[in-house]
Amino acid sequence: MRIIRLTSVMAGAAVAAVFSVATVATGEPKSGYDFAEPETREMQDDDFSNPGMLIADYGGELWSTADGEANKSCADCHGDAAESMKGVKTRYPAYYQPWSKMINLELRINECRVNNQKAKAWKYESKEMIGLASYIGYQSRGMPMNVDIGGKATPFFQKGKEFFYERRGQMDLACSNCHEDNAGNMIRANLLSEGPSNGFPTYRLKWQGVGTLHRRFKGCNDNIRATPYERGSDEYVNLELYLAWRGRGLTVETPSVRN
Repeated sequence: MRIIRLTSVMAGAAVAAVFSVATVATGEPKSGYDFAEPETREMQDDDFSNPGMLIADYGGELWSTADGEANKSCADCHGDAAESMKGVKTRYPAYYQPWSKMINLELRINECRVNNQKAKAWKYESKEMIGLASYIGYQSRGMPMNVDIGGKATPFFQKGKEFFYERRGQMDLACSNCHEDNAGNMIRANLLSEGPSNGFPTYRLKWQGVGTLHRRFKGCNDNIRATPYERGSDEYVNLELYLAWRGRGLTVETPSVRN
């Protein structure tokens, strides 16, 4: 075992985290799939065994269901999702001119609901939001992540990068301390990945359910005793953009399965 000592700002106390040594090849980014247990990978690979497919199927029902004062469904505007949504997941987060900032897939869904369907926005982590985001993401499965960080997206990309490397919380840790410096090592009972976004929404065995990437961000912030941001916040969307760029070329696995 190798002991990696981490500083703490809490009453000057030292906090130690234990990692087991593992070798991670450098160069090309690795998906969380590569760090998962063989049984977990097998579960993801079989759509009949993948528990995330249940909520993706529910999202497919929502796609064709009219809602709101406009009494419209997603299909009324976008047609067959297998065609219109193919490749969409690979491009998000994307710069959204009406907001003059980045928007991710979940926020874009609510934007369509409010403005086009004249329907009430869904809660970020609701079954409906996760279902439709999973269904849309599924249409891009197997396609490489390819977000645009140029032009007006550049300053938001830079903010996301700064977030990734900024230490925070009582444990004085940055995202990079775990997912860059120690990817492939164990922290307690968890094997640290490089933190890519290509599999979200994901079914986590720990959660016994499907959750968004921003739920994972919040969990990480909680773990290092840092005050989390709201799901859908600018801070988390910018971080999501940076992670999507770090994982460029990784194929979409939505809905993935993770430990």
